[in-house]
Amino acid sequence: MRLQGKTALITGGTSGIGLATAKLFAREGARVAVTGRDKARLEQVRQELGDDALVIAADARSISDMKAAATQIGEAFGGLDIFFANAGVAKASPLAETDEELYDAMMDINVKGVFFSMQAVSPILREGGSVILNTSFLNTVGLPGLSVLAASKAAVRSLARSWSRELLDRKIRVNAVSPGAIDTPIQDKFGGTPEEVRERKAKFATQVPVGRLGTAEEIAEATLFLASDESRYIVGVELVVDGGISQL
Repeated sequence: MRLQGKTALITGGTSGIGLATAKLFAREGARVAVTGRDKARLEQVRQELGDDALVIAADARSISDMKAAATQIGEAFGGLDIFFANAGVAKASPLAETDEELYDAMMDINVKGVFFSMQAVSPILREGGSVILNTSFLNTVGLPGLSVLAASKAAVRSLARSWSRELLDRKIRVNAVSPGAIDTPIQDKFGGTPEEVRERKAKFATQVPVGRLGTAEEIAEATLFLASDESRYIVGVELVVDGGISQL
């Protein structure tokens, strides 16, 4: 088991990439904590992950929530070896139609949430730990109507570099995983009827060089690599998992 004896926290761990990663980490021997906001989902995830997992109601945008979660994890696990800052939101943001409320909502969870979640858990991260930030292929390409999302993920990419330097004295590695178009529930949040969502995903798949959308499990596997000792000589990188859409 690649994470035997390690402890891990995954924010936004109740669906999609976060949940797939939590399940994979647990299978690889880690004791896992996840956070989420939906109380109904939290109870379901608690049953899916089993009694060894710690399932915490916490909003990544709330500094007090994340400090409380870090305290709870520290008491239960004694410390953290792995932190996957996964919680985020994705919505369309056309320049002419985006208001301040939408802008603030995305920046609050995608940037502020990552920053202060990291601040909260940093004291319980063990020397030699691994931090993975969830970015996006959008931070290197230009797609219309997604400027706020792309900018927020570019900021997260920058945090990975800065924190890598800042935490070198504790031998904590900070890297990023950069998903492409992934077939998870977040796709539904861009709006539209079920048929429109299916059409949008099918159209997007034609733009991906490998000819399909990615899966949450494929991002989880990349995250596992960055969390494990196999990536011990990798610091400050962005591992792009996007079927080639930003590279070819």
